[in-house]
This record gives sequence, C-alpha cells and structure tokens, in this order.
Amino acid sequence: MINGFKQFIMRGNVIELAIGIVIGLAFKAVIDAVVAGLVTPLVAAIFGQPDLTAVGNFAIGQGQFGIGIILQALFDFFAVAAAIYFVVVLPMNKLAERRKLKEEPVVEDGPTEIELLIEIRDALNKQN
Repeated sequence: MINGFKQFIMRGNVIELAIGIVIGLAFKAVIDAVVAGLVTPLVAAIFGQPDLTAVGNFAIGQGQFGIGIILQALFDFFAVAAAIYFVVVLPMNKLAERRKLKEEPVVEDGPTEIELLIEIRDALNKQN
C-alpha cells in the first residue's frame, strides 16, 4: 500500500499538477494587480465609481434586484481574461513564432513524392 502511494506521488503528472497550481496561484496575484492598477481606475474614471455593483439596482415588493452585481462579475471576468491574453498569451505566442522561425530546418529542393514514386515504379519494372 505504501509503495503504491509512493509510485502515485512520484508520477510526473502529479508533480507537474502541483507545480502548475502553485504557479497559477502566484500568477493570480499578478493578474489581480493588473486589473486593480489599470482596469479598475479606468472604470472609476468612466462611471464615477470603482465598480458596477450600484448600477441597475431596483426593488419589486420585498425583492431587491442587483443587476450591477452581475455586470461587475462579467466585467471582472472579461478584465481578467483580457489581462491574461495581452500580458501572457499574446507575448508567448510571439515568442513561440520567433522560436519556430529559428528552428525550422532548411529544406533542400529535391524530388517530389510523385517523382520518387515514378522512380520506384521504373526500378520495379526493370527488375521484372
């Protein structure tokens, strides 16, 4: 039982998952700082308040409806998604393109597949 547990823990995917979670949590602080430092002040400048929770609130009878809470959650989601895309994904894609261009092997012009197949056919015909 102990050996099975050790094998489970020592698998690469468990360790990689743990590392991914730790790095993800650390990266969350970076994204939160981008949203708090850039996006939230922009919202405050446009709407006059730092969030949208007060927008569209109304009551019907005893029920209090908060459309602003939904709007704020959607805005937060899109702000985080945009920050991740522009701060991480876009630069990483550019870097991957540069690496790919550097690593592409130079292909010499040689016979095409059809030409090779014709040569093979001709060689087989000569043998027969």
